[in-house]
Amino acid sequence: MSAIGRIIETEACVAEGAAWLAAEEPRFAHALALTGPLPLRRRQGGFTQLLSAIVSQQVSVASANAIWARLEGAGMTDPDRIADASDEALRALGLSRQKASYARALAQAGIDFAALDGAPTEQVVARLTAVKGIGVWTAEIYAMFSLGRADVFAPGDLALQESARLLFDLEDRPREKALRQMAEAWSPWRAVAARALWAYYHVAKDKEGIR
Repeated sequence: MSAIGRIIETEACVAEGAAWLAAEEPRFAHALALTGPLPLRRRQGGFTQLLSAIVSQQVSVASANAIWARLEGAGMTDPDRIADASDEALRALGLSRQKASYARALAQAGIDFAALDGAPTEQVVARLTAVKGIGVWTAEIYAMFSLGRADVFAPGDLALQESARLLFDLEDRPREKALRQMAEAWSPWRAVAARALWAYYHVAKDKEGIR
């Protein structure tokens, strides 16, 4: 992750990466034959995206959506409002005490989000993880989908670990370090490899009858 590399901007970029992976690794060719075209999954970046990630930690999608709606309704998706808000105000909107502290830390961090667009990926990860409550997984997901980095992977993701176990017929689910090393072979399209593994995970689990 020493440079910016390609930026995924369109579905054609994803398709290019998928074709490269299929040519390089027969198992990806197999997975892609089952999944079909992979999604673009680009997102907006900035403060609200990271605040949303904090809100979503360790709660259901429905709960996260409900909390986010309350925050939006109260105008509490603005960094200045969050920075000045009390714990009590944020907890009244559904944030735990811990998440309230994370939200305030993010609001007070003074991140130059525009500068992240041109920063090497390892600098992006370092800058974001310096904020309390933002881990490597969140930072890598941000680089992947908000910044569009084509060569970023998130090996701490449990679904990616399980999908890799299934696709590559591994005896055990690879841990984060092992999967990060494994993903080096998928450079410069590691973010597309992640999309393929997520898609294959859903196909494989549906086939197993797991809901």
